[in-house]
Amino acid sequence: MRRFLPFLAVLALAAGCTPSAASQQAPPGMADRGTAVTTAKPTRQDLTNRVSLSGKVELGPTFGLVAPIDGEVRYLDVKAPNGTPTKPTKVANIWVNGKATAIEVPAGSVFAGRLVDDRSKVTAGMPIVSARYAGYGIVADIDGAKAYQVSDSLQSVTAQIKSGPGPFPCNVLGTLAALPAGTIPEPPAPAVNPSATAPAPQPTKGQAQQPSESTGMRLVCAGAADVKLINGAAATVEVITAKVTGVLVLPIEAVAGSQGKGQVEVVKADQSREIREVTLGLTDGKVIEIKSGLTENETVSVPGPNIPAAKGGGDGQVKPT
Repeated sequence: MRRFLPFLAVLALAAGCTPSAASQQAPPGMADRGTAVTTAKPTRQDLTNRVSLSGKVELGPTFGLVAPIDGEVRYLDVKAPNGTPTKPTKVANIWVNGKATAIEVPAGSVFAGRLVDDRSKVTAGMPIVSARYAGYGIVADIDGAKAYQVSDSLQSVTAQIKSGPGPFPCNVLGTLAALPAGTIPEPPAPAVNPSATAPAPQPTKGQAQQPSESTGMRLVCAGAADVKLINGAAATVEVITAKVTGVLVLPIEAVAGSQGKGQVEVVKADQSREIREVTLGLTDGKVIEIKSGLTENETVSVPGPNIPAAKGGGDGQVKPT
């Protein structure tokens, strides 16, 4: 009987190593390779485009004014003010077909420079004038990742000073602009009074206007007069650029692209898939508006379609952002 014991042990070990019929089955819930498992359907909701920016309080911040229309810019000779202007200052005209559209620096600010040459052809939205606010303002720089989220059509701007006042409405002084270094023509020499025994005094070196400084993309706004601001204090600025009601939206993960036009991968009833072009609208960072190209009854895969990496470089595919 003892000689059969090793033989029985070997049989038991072999039986334990043989996969059963149950273990050979695919794990429950697993779909065939190539099948879209995670999907989403468009829904409707209200959408607000909010962008949060980091900024700080700055004394005398520079901001840009843009051309409101296409045309030819013609600058005016702007004299240096004796004090802070209480009314808007006209600094240029945009001429189109013999009609002029005035460009004015808002009250409380002074002209700080020309951003293009006189009589240049300009397009709507092009920065053409640099101005400087005469007081404390809040400056929020805009990096490239948020440049397309923030337009020059700002519905509202709210600011919060770190460990200080807020939130409070912040009045936008100028539109968003990438400002090059501005230039200001030298002020004309004062006329000589013939009856005077000595020539009129010439402006000293310190009195001459200086070119405006170069800035990147930035938003400059100012709070109400009763809001106490301290130079250099950190601030957070929330920008609302647009609001829409009852629009078709998808999770941003389901869409390739984030501005203007994009793509989605439509999953049909027979599980076949189709890459579809869609027109995109607002986004709140979680969902994105689908203006056209998709209906509420269709289903898309998540994540959205990828685009191939450039030939000769990269080691995979790159998802558009």
